[in-house]
Amino acid sequence: MSSSPDTELLPAGTPVDLSNCEREPIHVPGSIQPRGVLLAVTEPDLVVEQVSENLADLVGVHPADALGRRLPDVLGVVAAEAVARSASAFGDLRERNPVEITLDVEGSPVPVDALLHRAVVGAGTPATALLVVELEPAHGPRPFSFPNTYQAVRRTVGELNRATSLQELYDITAQAVRDLTGFDRVMVYRYDADYNGEVVAEARTPGLNSFLGLHYPASDIPAQARALYEKNWIRLISDVDYRPVPLRPVLVPSTGTPLDMTFSTLRSVSPIHVQYLQNMGVRASMSISLLRDDRLWGLIACHHYAGPHAPPYATRAAAEFLGSTLSLRLVHRAEEDEVHRALQARSTLAWLTAATLDEDRPLADTLLGSPSLLDLLPADGVVVHLQGHHGSRGAPLPDDTAEAIAAWAAAADEDVVATDSLPRSAPGPAVPVEVACGVLVLPLPEGQYVLWHRAEATRTVDWGGDPHNKAIAEREGDAVRLSPRKSFERWRETVRGRSEPWTAQQLAEVGELRTHLLEALYARSRRVVLAAERLQRSHLTEPPVSARHDVAVRYVPATTEAQVGGDWYDVFEQPDGSTVVVIGDVVGHDTAAAADMAQLRGLLRGIAYDSADGPAAVLRRLDNAVAGLGLHAMATVLVGRLTPDPGTGGTRLRWSSAGHLPPLLAEPGDGVLTLTTPRAELLLGVDPTARRTESEALLEPGSTLLLYTDGLVERRDRGFDPGVQQLAEELVTVRDRPLEAACDELIGRMLPEGAEDDVALVAVRLHG
Repeated sequence: MSSSPDTELLPAGTPVDLSNCEREPIHVPGSIQPRGVLLAVTEPDLVVEQVSENLADLVGVHPADALGRRLPDVLGVVAAEAVARSASAFGDLRERNPVEITLDVEGSPVPVDALLHRAVVGAGTPATALLVVELEPAHGPRPFSFPNTYQAVRRTVGELNRATSLQELYDITAQAVRDLTGFDRVMVYRYDADYNGEVVAEARTPGLNSFLGLHYPASDIPAQARALYEKNWIRLISDVDYRPVPLRPVLVPSTGTPLDMTFSTLRSVSPIHVQYLQNMGVRASMSISLLRDDRLWGLIACHHYAGPHAPPYATRAAAEFLGSTLSLRLVHRAEEDEVHRALQARSTLAWLTAATLDEDRPLADTLLGSPSLLDLLPADGVVVHLQGHHGSRGAPLPDDTAEAIAAWAAAADEDVVATDSLPRSAPGPAVPVEVACGVLVLPLPEGQYVLWHRAEATRTVDWGGDPHNKAIAEREGDAVRLSPRKSFERWRETVRGRSEPWTAQQLAEVGELRTHLLEALYARSRRVVLAAERLQRSHLTEPPVSARHDVAVRYVPATTEAQVGGDWYDVFEQPDGSTVVVIGDVVGHDTAAAADMAQLRGLLRGIAYDSADGPAAVLRRLDNAVAGLGLHAMATVLVGRLTPDPGTGGTRLRWSSAGHLPPLLAEPGDGVLTLTTPRAELLLGVDPTARRTESEALLEPGSTLLLYTDGLVERRDRGFDPGVQQLAEELVTVRDRPLEAACDELIGRMLPEGAEDDVALVAVRLHG
């Protein structure tokens, strides 16, 4: 059963079966395998705190007689001094193993390999450590030394260095380890990302059935076992049918805790694993860890069927050396492949990035040219929707399908959204798996996106036994326990509903592409916005100078970067001496709104100039022009006409509004009038047949007329009516100020933190 390494472990001594084996504390079994003995001693006085019950079998001293005594009293002075010298040296004790000693047992010399390491015990601060001394009867090449070890594998190392493929590396290693150790079967076992294993190489005794190509579920080696493999690189079970030898006492006396046996070569193994091996017919087993970046990549797994098998320490050390060499070669080979692929991807990415700088070519065309996005990321097809351009390359994907997938990805609110099983990850979009089973999407602003898709990759996996039937129930008296499966026959599974997976490297590369695309989109949109701003400002001309009144105009763009709107004003004099004032706001905030503004402004000027029509008639004709020319623009507009009134000495204002905010009139007295219309009027561009009404007011000399757009009075925290009321109050306080200064003060008071929306303003003050 698989589990995470930080799963809470069971208390030591808890009965274990498949229902809880992922929580078994396998690093503190409290027992050893009987091929050697174990002593745990304090430092520096070397007092024995724990021993294995079989101490007398090798050393000739009863366990009860050894506890509490110094190591020289148990092993003899010469042997204990050799252990002490090795333990007192600097560095990792395991790098100097074995310490070759000879014990005097009842007058007979017994050569022994002493294997040393330190075990941290208890949870105190500072931590307490015991020196663990494991003794194995010595046989094999002696004296043990690196030259002897290297000599045993020298030819194999040369072959590994000359190997030209990963498979050749696997095959050489499997055969070399079998020749070296004498196991009946040696397999190179590789994990996938989920720690399911696959046998990628095998060397075996003739007559054994082959395991090559078989897969094994991650549950066969739980997470805590994998964590031990990463720390202790070699593990031997010389006799699967062994009877565990307990430690005496069970707990370390000085701490009251079990002895941590993570680095013990004699550590007893999980009974679940023992039964698993027994079910396979294995009598002896050894494994060597294959690591990459200190993480478990795979194993060299050795099985023996003829009976117990105990390669000597020197042989095991040579096999471990081979495993380390293979790990280094595998890492080197994998890094070579990754560097080669990364260089290719980097070259493609650099070309695409440079090509996006050509702003005269649509960005979608650039990315789908040659090289294309499919050269950066292998897929069946790619769809691009950028700056209003839609394109694809490779296998086609219907537009509605692409839009549905892109909408799903945008909702994830992530820079890169990827899945190798769209039906599982996004059951909403009903997409046939033969079209897009796996997708990788770069969601971009304003509904833009880049989408790669891969079809379903149906594949077959040969398992060593049914992976979905991992356990069997066995009766033990009145109880039933779960034990490992007994069948390891080839079991074929067809995997559907998944595409080829997206790798971490690919995700990183397209993440970098997204950054470049955002920069390109910004640069291009900024260029368009600047052009639109220049267009917009070119139409916001200075008002004419009149002897009858002063006119001040203002345009304040929104503080939001790259914000182009459709607000505008216009002031022009007619041949008959009247003055036309216009304020308008096109619906929308983009370059299209700015373009619509320019068209509406030009049309209105053409319709109104040198015409006897009143403001309402001007708006009706403008409405018809918008519909007739197919402009598809909507706007609020107010058109006013200021005409001298000789009878009163004042000025008569006639105006008509297409849904625009009411003008304000500050008279010479104390009041400010809101010049409302009798009824609400439709926006321009909604209904060309809409009836337009006209209103009239007499403006006294010294009055100030103010026209404005909604950006001056509306904020996220304030609606129109309170904003208009505040504007009227502020207008009272500035009406005696010079008109230009009054406009600046109004804007400063109404928008102390800047404009959230564009603002256009026209102020007219009649001379006294």
